[in-house]
Amino acid sequence: MGTKTADETGAETGAEATTDEEKVSVTKSADDVAESATEAADGTDADLDAEGAQDAEDLVDDADLAGDPAEAEGPSGVGQGAAAVVSVALGLVSLTGGWIGTVAAARETLVGQLQTSSTASVAKQVKEVYGDAWATTALWAGLFALAALLTGVVVLARPAFGAPGRPQAPWIKSVAWAGVALGVIGLLLAVLKYSDALLGLPSTS
Repeated sequence: MGTKTADETGAETGAEATTDEEKVSVTKSADDVAESATEAADGTDADLDAEGAQDAEDLVDDADLAGDPAEAEGPSGVGQGAAAVVSVALGLVSLTGGWIGTVAAARETLVGQLQTSSTASVAKQVKEVYGDAWATTALWAGLFALAALLTGVVVLARPAFGAPGRPQAPWIKSVAWAGVALGVIGLLLAVLKYSDALLGLPSTS
């Protein structure tokens, strides 16, 4: 009464075999999906590592450039700016006078007094005591003016001999031009005074 036929036994065996095959297939599919996900994750990590390394190299390069401004930006122009200021200072000294010109004029006055006798003519005394001293003052003023002029010209001409494509700061140009202008004015006034064309000696006749 409980005996199974051969067909029923074969059917059950076939059903069980089919179920086992489906389980194996599902298991393999799950393993394949897990391997694919692992490979994708590994590839993504590799890409991220490569991008991180490149970013790190870029940061190092930027740090190197930031750490050495002289290499990143080139000459700062400090020397040219200082020379331009010196040019203006020399030009002002040529116009207002300096201690060295004052001392030289006083010395010339003393020499004139010592070398001129009391019996000399008034014109000679005026020339030796005052005229020569004024000429000495004009000479020193002219030297300072010439120094100011040359210094300003050198500053303005410096970019032509420096790094190409690097313009000079506008304030340096302005100060240098001011020094050149003061030098020209001082030199002109010194020449006029030295030649007695400006503020000459008064007539003694």
